Amino acid sequence: MIFENKYIQQRIEKANALKDAGYNPYDNVSNRNTTIEKYLNVNSDIAETENKRDENRHYIVSGRIKFLRIMGKASFAKIEDESGILQIYVSRDNLPEGFYNTMFKKNIEVGDIIEIGGFPFVTGQGELSLHVDSLKLLTKAIAPLPEKFHGITDKEIRYRKRYLDLIMNSEVRKTFQTRSRVISLTRRFFEDKGFLEVETPMMHPIAGGANAKPFVTHHNALDVDRYLRIAPELYLKRLIVGGFEAVFEINRNFRNEGMDATHNPEFTSIEFYWAYKTYKDLIEITKEYFQYLFEHLDLPTLLPYGDLKVNFDNFQEIPLIESLTTVGGIPTDIVKDKEKIITYLNEKAIPVKPEMNLGQLQGELFDEFVEEKLIDPTFITEYPVEISPLARRNDEHPEITERFELFIAGREIANAFSELNDPIDQLSRFEGQMAAKESGDDEAHEMDSDFVEALSYGMAPTAGQGIGIDRLVMLLTNEHSIRDVLLFPAMKPTAQDTPEEESQAK
Repeated sequence: MIFENKYIQQRIEKANALKDAGYNPYDNVSNRNTTIEKYLNVNSDIAETENKRDENRHYIVSGRIKFLRIMGKASFAKIEDESGILQIYVSRDNLPEGFYNTMFKKNIEVGDIIEIGGFPFVTGQGELSLHVDSLKLLTKAIAPLPEKFHGITDKEIRYRKRYLDLIMNSEVRKTFQTRSRVISLTRRFFEDKGFLEVETPMMHPIAGGANAKPFVTHHNALDVDRYLRIAPELYLKRLIVGGFEAVFEINRNFRNEGMDATHNPEFTSIEFYWAYKTYKDLIEITKEYFQYLFEHLDLPTLLPYGDLKVNFDNFQEIPLIESLTTVGGIPTDIVKDKEKIITYLNEKAIPVKPEMNLGQLQGELFDEFVEEKLIDPTFITEYPVEISPLARRNDEHPEITERFELFIAGREIANAFSELNDPIDQLSRFEGQMAAKESGDDEAHEMDSDFVEALSYGMAPTAGQGIGIDRLVMLLTNEHSIRDVLLFPAMKPTAQDTPEEESQAK
């Protein structure tokens, strides 16, 4: 049972006793008239006054009790709201007769949410506090908080019980406040650039827009299977065909793949498409976007990330094939020869699928020997056409595409290209992807005949880009696991999550 713990039972008894005495331990009315942060800011001058107090000022503040030291006739406590933490002083003589002993000392505990009124004063230790003259219990917490000085050290518990993590760790709340600001600033940046925010379906008839394994669901009303969105790309490009010239979507995507420090099955990105532009234009707007974020988040352009220092004043561009030699240290005579690449990878004990083509093998070399070395922001350009099924071929070098991926601190942050708008070429690319799927590649792109038909009506020259919001927030908040920037990351189920009948059957 969920409430079997003896400490919880004791608190339940106190809550019931309050109800019996006519107090509602789950009051629905709060008269709070300021936040803790505002209270501390407005009253910062009290320390300069002669008596270090002002009984003519009166405030009502609400928050959760994080610390409580009960004494004979007076007590100190610390309460916390979203904006900060405040010390309060509760004296028997400043409350209604009998309230301190019968209500406060017996029933108020760490974890409870209370409302207190009083005036500002500074303690002998110099801390701006609130001298309480009224107190009301708003919410009785029947589950005790973890021990204050150790908090929650088990990350599994922190991720599974994020509400408890947020209660105990104010720094965690700051991370998610930053995440919210990043999303808000991203929206504002693109709207200011003239982009239109749109919404596209999250359940697709075809798993398209990226090479990834989808989640499958069933639409009962239509009696058809649907695929949770792995990317909004093909729908957004349909809108460009329809006449919109600059669109973006801040979207949730789902990929039925492995989980690690940078991958979660459900993630957030922004994708935007810009008519009459090329991937070169996207490089410039991406630099502007980062400058905009850094200015509004007040971040240094020499940004610490773990043991690294990432210099955001030093954006670079390197073609993929060139990066294999200049960054990866791979001999020049190997990088364009399929058999030599296979031999090289085998010598390094890196498994190679025999059906892989030259472009895919070059991609393997990049993943193994280059990616993690790209610390300062680096646009890797000119990807092989074999690993870029939706990107436009370069007119002079048709074996490569007009594409870049942005890497920062050894991780991919963005993917962009001049879009393929030749319907015949697109059909051929899809057919190549279908052949790869038949050969066992379960992440190959599906055939999307409707998208090919849309292209046949003509899509203006267009550039498109996706930026991973989760990884971006990791970078800006110096977090090294994607779970630390997701409020509720995917977790393996526990016995508590499993229905009782199923658990007994096991």
